[in-house]
Amino acid sequence: MSSLLRLGSTGPAVAEIRHKLTLLGLLSDTGAPAPGAEGRLADLESARFDGAVDAAVRAFQQQRGVTVDGIVGPQTYRALDEARWRLGDRILTHAVSHLLAGDDVVTLQQRLLELGFDCGRVDGIFGRRTEAALREFQRNVGLVPDGTCGPKTFKALDRLSRTVRGGRPDALREDLDIAARGPRLSGKVVVIDPGHGGADRGASAGALDEATVVEDLAARIEGRLTATGVVAYLSRGVDWEVDEAGRAAFANGLQADLLISLHVDSARNPLASGVATYYYGVAHGGSFSAVGERFAGLVQREIVARTDLLDCRAHAKTWDLLRLTRMPAVRIEVGYLSNPGDAARLSDPAFRDAVAEAVVVAVQRLYLAQEDDAPTGTLRLDELLGSASA
Repeated sequence: MSSLLRLGSTGPAVAEIRHKLTLLGLLSDTGAPAPGAEGRLADLESARFDGAVDAAVRAFQQQRGVTVDGIVGPQTYRALDEARWRLGDRILTHAVSHLLAGDDVVTLQQRLLELGFDCGRVDGIFGRRTEAALREFQRNVGLVPDGTCGPKTFKALDRLSRTVRGGRPDALREDLDIAARGPRLSGKVVVIDPGHGGADRGASAGALDEATVVEDLAARIEGRLTATGVVAYLSRGVDWEVDEAGRAAFANGLQADLLISLHVDSARNPLASGVATYYYGVAHGGSFSAVGERFAGLVQREIVARTDLLDCRAHAKTWDLLRLTRMPAVRIEVGYLSNPGDAARLSDPAFRDAVAEAVVVAVQRLYLAQEDDAPTGTLRLDELLGSASA
């Protein structure tokens, strides 16, 4: 879609949004015409983004882990489009140039995992791992292993669906993978992603802007991680403007162990303040990255313990950067530039040092076995450097 739709917008695009929300049961809109040839042009042109649509959009955004702002932009539109698909509605196959995505892919991935076929994270994207798991399933049930989920494969999946459900085999695999990598940071690859960049400076407060703050913070984290033996990369240069898909592709290309995205928040209400950390997942009972959730919790608790920022907790989101990365990834919103107290903290180099140390300690704690872990706020950078040189 080429423009943002919000409260007060009108036209055929709004009619389409109303129709999608009605199909999802979020909007009672039986009198409105469905978009397409059957809808009269005048009716489509008069379709309005009213208060009921705004409430329905916000409810949908909350359900799907998208920023709740009542605005239908590219990410919300993509989520609305994916939500309409159910397993069996269309043939699913791996297309490198245009990966299929939708709720039908989510269902397929969940079924494969329940049956013991490793398709990786349940992210609703029909990628190579999903295709490989589907081929293995087809081979095991005597079908042609073509990696295409058509009528015969649908029937086989329905016939073999588990009657007892529960557990998270994908989470177990993530945990085992982290344990297999060992506790030492030396040799691990971490991508540090300073948000915004180039002409996009993000939030601002006086002479201070978000891109500048996170560039400095990223450099401090990079230096400390490198000192522990980590191979650290920045996702962009100072003058680069890279979208989330490009940042995810960069990290995937490096086969990174972790991705850490750095942002600073802003709000209309100057009283809004604090730090929050985000990981890939759907908030209520959906799929999520188990290691991402644990890492986000570690980062959040370490920052809160080492600074006086308000604890706004860790949350699941489906933002592109978190969804498209194949490694555990977190996004940290380190304070609000719109809050005078947070802005003063963010302008202090000593505060940025404390945040950088908190992030590095959280990285180390992620790889420590439970019996070797340290209480929150007690592990120091010099201890990590000592263990790295031992």
